[in-house]
Amino acid sequence: MAGMSVTAVPAARADDYNDLLDLLRAKGSLTQSEYSMLHSRHVKHVREAERADDAARRGHSVRYQYVPRAPDTVDMEAEASAVRAEVAARSAEASMRSAEAEMRSASIVRVAKYVPGKGLTFHAGAIDINLSGFVNGFYSYNSPGRGAAVAGGISSGSSGFDNSGVRNGLLPAALITKISTTQEGVDMQVVFGMYPGLNNNKPGAFNANTGGSSVGLGTPGIDFRQVYFTAGNEKYGTFKIGRDIALFGSDAILNDMTLLGVGSPGTVTDPGNTSFGRIGFGYVYADWIPQISYTSPKFAGLQGSVGIFQPLDQYNYAGGGLSATSTNHNSPMVQAKATYDFKAGDFKGHIWTGLFIQNSGPLSSARLGENSKTSRMAEAGEVGAKLDWRDFQAVAYYYYGSGLGTTGLLFDGIADNGRKRNSEGYYLQLSYTIMKKLRLAGSYGQSNLYQAPGENTPSLVRRNESEVGALYYSVNDWLTLATEFAHSESAAHRPGRATDNTVSAGAMIFF
Repeated sequence: MAGMSVTAVPAARADDYNDLLDLLRAKGSLTQSEYSMLHSRHVKHVREAERADDAARRGHSVRYQYVPRAPDTVDMEAEASAVRAEVAARSAEASMRSAEAEMRSASIVRVAKYVPGKGLTFHAGAIDINLSGFVNGFYSYNSPGRGAAVAGGISSGSSGFDNSGVRNGLLPAALITKISTTQEGVDMQVVFGMYPGLNNNKPGAFNANTGGSSVGLGTPGIDFRQVYFTAGNEKYGTFKIGRDIALFGSDAILNDMTLLGVGSPGTVTDPGNTSFGRIGFGYVYADWIPQISYTSPKFAGLQGSVGIFQPLDQYNYAGGGLSATSTNHNSPMVQAKATYDFKAGDFKGHIWTGLFIQNSGPLSSARLGENSKTSRMAEAGEVGAKLDWRDFQAVAYYYYGSGLGTTGLLFDGIADNGRKRNSEGYYLQLSYTIMKKLRLAGSYGQSNLYQAPGENTPSLVRRNESEVGALYYSVNDWLTLATEFAHSESAAHRPGRATDNTVSAGAMIFF
């Protein structure tokens, strides 16, 4: 016969094989799935051998030869073990895929890997929930250099008495919740930021920031600064609606070293939620204002923001009827900012510029009367830069305004005769990282308020200025220790000057 010889499978041997499979299953050596798999393979081999034998009888050449030997229990148990291992591997793979699918399910909440300074992040399906915050506390000792009170001045020098207290720094405490998701290509986020203080609250015009009350049974104030949402993406930019820090002056305070300390305390006798830091001693407080704003995508390091904001009143912070006030608002406040970030080797920088515009009126004062129709447009511009080179960092900032006022937005910006006061200020800051965890920093700044045309108010503040030196030690990713010295001075337009010195030491935890 031209073809290869084929040895047929005797029926007895096939029956023996089946009998052995049945026996191993009865003994428990094979599971039902293993039995079914081995039996199926055996039947397949037998059928292929029968086809080959039939072809041989017809005189065809065949290439298949199946010569089963007598069933061997050891061999069959080895094959069963291999089958069992294969089944177990497939089962493990299926379990892993099932577990991965469950982890991606909206019903499973996962905790992301913790990154220092980024808070705790939880993933619930397509939604991310981030919790972050900080707590700080300082002991401050303030020694006034005496002097006369200055209207609109923020040095405590005229108090005449040394004071000490346990208080917050420029930052209160904070608990910030961010809830974010991406749907149909739109990145969305909702933010709630609570900023409570340590000291008792004394309600007033500035709410939790009015000042403290060192009386028993008091409770601290809660400054709910952030309530907003954003929607957009990196390609088209992002819109923000709600209450958050404003644009004008924001980079000035966010790069201020006294954010990690106390700076100029304002008052130590009855501390409020925060100290002054460098507010009013080099920049006007940006404030947290209801807004509808837009931030563009970044183009080669360049980015822009613009928005309309809830307008604020012209406020007579100096007292004594020295400044005009306003309470009506016929148009929104407008702010804008542009930033540029760059890096070259060990050198990197951040440059910004901003503007502020708001109409104020009708104005009211003793000279103008209650029914005055006078209104004024407050305007301001700013420019600043932060430069880093190896272990050194420098910050420089300058602003100029007309009707802007000093210390706070629209504080004493317009004289009682209805004319705008011009104001300007700047600060310079330098820090050096002595070793990995130890940083030395110092800054100087001043804010100036000029009299309006036709005005003669010698008691009005002309300049608030301060020098601050500080040492910061990072114990770990969470804990930072700080100690600092601040000298503050307020000067009137004509004889009248107050100075004070403050030493503070404390700690901050960020998570």
